[in-house]
Amino acid sequence: MTEPLNHHAALIYVMVTMSAVDRTMNDAELARIGEIVSNLPVFDDFDQEDLVATAEACGNILSDDGGLQRVLRLIKEGLPKKLRETAYAVALEVAAADLDVRPEETRLIELLRDTLDLDQITTAAIERGIRARNMVL
Repeated sequence: MTEPLNHHAALIYVMVTMSAVDRTMNDAELARIGEIVSNLPVFDDFDQEDLVATAEACGNILSDDGGLQRVLRLIKEGLPKKLRETAYAVALEVAAADLDVRPEETRLIELLRDTLDLDQITTAAIERGIRARNMVL
């Protein structure tokens, strides 16, 4: 039985799951995860040496039958309510990292929104902000 995730691990699980959902974890997505962990204030007290082990733990769960549902449950249980919007935003950042949001990623975004009980107005605002931040000509 996996012990409850802390908020750092829950956020990392969100990002790893988003990266892995289309069965490929590309360099752009992995780099974005590293940038997020290095730069977001919520990770200021996180030991970055733990990033790979945390990502691998998530990958191990995802590879099991029913792994996605289990990871989503662990994420919800490990996140304080005030970090649910942050989790949604980092998921979108990883999805946008390669500038190609695939249908599998869109479906995971929907599952995450529902799992975290986020309302449409909030998610639309976060989505618009991420879209603007990642816009290219």
